[in-house]
Amino acid sequence: MTVWDDLVGQERVSEQLAGAARDADAFVTAVGAAGPPPAASSMTHAWLFTGPPGAGVTQTARAFAAALQCVSPDRALGGAPGCGFCDGCHTALVGTHADVSTVVAMGAEILFKDMKETVRKSFTSPANGRWQIILVEEAERLNEKSGNAVLKAVEEPAPRTVWLLCAPPSRTSCRRSAPAAATST
Repeated sequence: MTVWDDLVGQERVSEQLAGAARDADAFVTAVGAAGPPPAASSMTHAWLFTGPPGAGVTQTARAFAAALQCVSPDRALGGAPGCGFCDGCHTALVGTHADVSTVVAMGAEILFKDMKETVRKSFTSPANGRWQIILVEEAERLNEKSGNAVLKAVEEPAPRTVWLLCAPPSRTSCRRSAPAAATST
């Protein structure tokens, strides 16, 4: 059983995230060995997971967090991160990993006072994990002040910090344009 097994009908997403976790693993392994990281192993520091309610957006983000924290010895033998059994995977999946912080709205909004410590923590090195991961459920509930604090942290991330933001699909902030009709002359 891997961390991806519960993501039913999301094979393409699982493959993309597993690939990103492999690249992140190569990066952390190279840095830990004091060597240069492979060129293809750069890690995106912020991810936006979107989908309608019930689509498993938070579950997908948590699976990705677990894969990023995977410490399975099989990785050194060519295995993919996200085994689902090691301490890194298990504690990230159940929400007890010291380097995976989850922010959940306690009311109508996520207030600055609720984000202040989390934003501060995002600038620290991982305590015992491979990455410092901040998972924000219902990111659309960030109020203006807390949103600005998160924006600052996302724009200027600390090394080995990853933000996972979960939100419903937005229809107002994205513009879709149809290609212009071809004209004949």
